[in-house]
Order: sequence, then C-alpha cells, then structure tokens
Amino acid sequence: MNATLYQQIQQFYDASSSLWEEIWGEHMHHGYYGADGTEKKERRQAQIDLIEEVLKFALDEELEGEEETQGDIFPTSSRPLVSVNSGSSDILDVGCGIGGSSLYLAGRFGAKVTGITLSPVQAERAKQRAREFGLGNRTNFQVADALNMPFADNSFDLIWSLESGEHMPDKVKFLQECHRVLKPGGTMIIVTWCHRPIDNSPLTPEERKHLEEIYRVYCLPYVISLPEYAEIARQLPLKNLRTADWSKAVAPFWNMVIDSTFSLQALWGLLFSGWSTIQGALSLGLMQRGYESGLIRFGLICGQKES
Repeated sequence: MNATLYQQIQQFYDASSSLWEEIWGEHMHHGYYGADGTEKKERRQAQIDLIEEVLKFALDEELEGEEETQGDIFPTSSRPLVSVNSGSSDILDVGCGIGGSSLYLAGRFGAKVTGITLSPVQAERAKQRAREFGLGNRTNFQVADALNMPFADNSFDLIWSLESGEHMPDKVKFLQECHRVLKPGGTMIIVTWCHRPIDNSPLTPEERKHLEEIYRVYCLPYVISLPEYAEIARQLPLKNLRTADWSKAVAPFWNMVIDSTFSLQALWGLLFSGWSTIQGALSLGLMQRGYESGLIRFGLICGQKES
C-alpha cells in the first residue's frame, strides 16, 4: 500500500476512533433500515441488523431457521459457518476497526476471529474490548496491510470485510489477497462503498468532483462500481457469486449521524479530536447527498472459493 496513503488512513483512524466509539458506538459502519430504507429504528440496532442481514444474504442456508437475535450484543449460536464440517471456524475481519464486527462474529458463531487494521490505536482498543467481553482467547487483533496479509494460503473459513474495500488502492490485489487466505470451500463477504454503474453513462465532471471531495476527506484512493467488483470476483474464481446493491437500505444512516453531531457531547469531543476528524464531521453531507443523487452506492459481493 502506498506509504503516504497508509499513513493518512492510520492517522485518520488513530485520531477519530475513540470519539466515534464514545458518541456512536463500537460499530464503525452503516446501519440497515429495511430493504427500502423506511424502517425506523435506533441507530446502533440498525448497525447490528446490518451485520445480521449481510450474514443472511451470504449464508442463507446456514442461518435458516435460527431464532431472531434483536437486541442481543452477542447472539449465541454454536452453528458452524458455511463449508466448515467440524471444529471451530476461523474468521478474518479485514478492516476490523475497534473490533465491533469481530467480537460480534466470535460470539455469534463461537468462532476464532482475527482482525486486521492499519491503526495501532484501533488494534489495541479491540484487544481491550475483547478482554472486557471475555473473548480474548478467541480473538486476535493486529496491524497489517490488507494488500500484503501476513497469513498463509488457505487459512480462514470466512473472510469478512465490512466497509474497508473503499480504502484499498488496488481493488484487484485486495480481492486476490482475500481469496488467497480463504480456505477452499470457504466464504468471502465484501461490503463496500461504490459509485454508480458506468456502463451506459460515464461519470460527469460534477460527479467526479463530488467523489474527489469524499476521497480527500475520508482518505480513499478511489471507489469503483459494483459491476466492476463482480468482474474482479469472477476472475478469482468464486462459485455461487452474488452481488447486491443495498443503497436504499442504508442511506438513512447518514441522516442519523448528522443529527447526532449536534449533541453537546459530540461537539465537545470534536474540538479535541484533531482537524482530520473535524473535517470528516463537517463533510458528512457529502455522503448524504451522494446517496440522494444515486452517485454513492452500497455494494455486497459474496461467494465461495472452489474446493
């Protein structure tokens, strides 16, 4: 990964993660508000619902018939993940943040979870949270580059990447690395920011300018469309490849975040969090308007590695 971009991402999350956790909780990702985005729900519950809906989409047969888990921080399930016949499942959370999804999945499936991030601050906080929840012996968090993972081939039953692909300066290498460390028969789940499909109409100068502003604020090299991700995935190869655009389901999240920044606690925290965090907060409307115009999309890509 480009050294300058690496440092920018690291510094951004080193500076902003503690404030995000304090104000918005442990899950550093969108929430799910129903397929059409009209369901009213508390924001943190919406974030948990997003994890559950992604799991249902990718592992529908494995999750069929399980009881509802609304409101539980770590719903219990001893059921193995797809293609795991016995023993504990090994999960890799690529872009783990402070361990929100990692700890949830560890509790959800009784699995062993490894999380990687570019931020030393996030890695240490994730370790601390794992100990607090009694999951320290089933989780491992470390600083690592997702484009050059320090893991052997065929190491994990499930690759989980929830909103980290947008940070990757080489999308092809990113998916190739995820595929490399995935066990044969294992499942890859990539959920990432995209821009609209461009097959029939290229991005306009105004759209490119809008994206450039988002890239600058959130330390992104670039994003691509969901069809482009699907084409990369087809070359890996992955069987049972599926994609979905959940833009409508998650778009209300940005309104919720914008509303929450007007609290005294959030405003006070921003004053001491550094310019990059303040700039990010001031630019939340970029994402909101991007969803409203159809420029910003929320894409899912999942499939199984051939045995």
